[in-house]
This record gives sequence, C-alpha cells and structure tokens, in this order.
Amino acid sequence: MRSVLCYGDSNTYGQTTANKPDDRYPHDVRWPGVLRGLIGNEWLVIEEGLSGRTTVSDDEIEGSEKNGRTYLRPCIMSHKPLDLIIIMLGTNDLKVRFNKTPGEIAMGVGALVSDIKSMPAGVDGKIPEILIVAPPPTALDLKEWSDVFLGAQEKSRALAREYERIAEAHEVHFFNAGLVVNSSDEDGFHLDVQAHKDLGHAIAEEIAAIGWPEQND
Repeated sequence: MRSVLCYGDSNTYGQTTANKPDDRYPHDVRWPGVLRGLIGNEWLVIEEGLSGRTTVSDDEIEGSEKNGRTYLRPCIMSHKPLDLIIIMLGTNDLKVRFNKTPGEIAMGVGALVSDIKSMPAGVDGKIPEILIVAPPPTALDLKEWSDVFLGAQEKSRALAREYERIAEAHEVHFFNAGLVVNSSDEDGFHLDVQAHKDLGHAIAEEIAAIGWPEQND
C-alpha cells in the first residue's frame, strides 16, 4: 500500500464554512476523506490539516504552533516512508499581519519543498513525490474577516502563478485548486461540502497522473 500525506490548513482539516457544533466536517466529507474513498484500497491517506497553519511563519496571535515549517519535519518523521506529500498552504499567509507578497508566500512553500528533499522520507530512502496545490482565491466579500485578510482578494489571485513557478523551479508537481473549486461565499475563504468533494476527485486524478511503477508483491 502506498501512502500520501495531506499537509495543509483549515481547508485540509475540514473547517466548516458556518458555525456548527464542532466546526469540522465529518471524515468522509472533507477532501482527504473523499480522496480516501476513491483510492483507499491502494493508498493510505494521512490527514495533517491544522486551522490557521501558515507556510513558514509563527503567528503572534494564534500561536507558534501554526508555523507549517516547524511541524513539517516531525510530522514526516512520524509517518515515513511516504510515497507522496501534498502541500496546500498559503491562505493564512494572506492575513494582513504577515504582510507578505504572493511571491513571498510561494517562496515559503518552496522552503517546505526544500525541507522535504533534505530528508530521506521516501521508500528506500528516496525523496517522495511532492505535489504543490495552490489554494483557491478568496471570495471578494470576506465578511467579518475583511480586516484580518485586508488586501487578500488581489493577492490570492496571484498565488497560483507564483506557486507554479516554484513547482517548476523545484521540479515537483503542481495543481491549481482554483480550477475546480471556489472559496465559499458564506465566509469567504473556506470550502463548502461540494468543494471538498470536487477537490478530492481532482486530487485523485492528479495522483493517478503522476504515473506509478508497479509494486512488487
């Protein structure tokens, strides 16, 4: 059985778009769960989503544990060997308190890719395949989050282009989630149930497109 690590923020965690008792979609609704339902006979799908997670920055308000780079190495060490690591981060980096350009956010993703490549985390000590996923742009109306994400609308629409450049530079796979899903109009930056379903199906297709050698029995 191959293994894939889904490393992301609230949209990997399954944060709901509206206030609900536990503020999290069920296992089979969030996109890694949808993915598991599609490829689970051949793959172990590992969910590692955390609401508020950034690419490489401590969050002075929400806590240093939101730094995606700090946790990435121990996370990988606890799950290796891995065949594939999917990174979908960057939405939280759009918060005005981080004051980052789209290019700087993409460079943060690139730093995570470099960290992965520096570890013998794949099967037989090889580097696992890496898929960078650009998150969908925010909605134009960010509701009560408008001040927190001041200016994010324009920046978020430039992320896919910058992420693709980083993916090319690092010779890893790239997918633009904005091609198949939109951020919910309900809060402006989370995915609704249908979007999770659509993204799960799209990621399954991206995984298949990588092309995997036959496994030995």
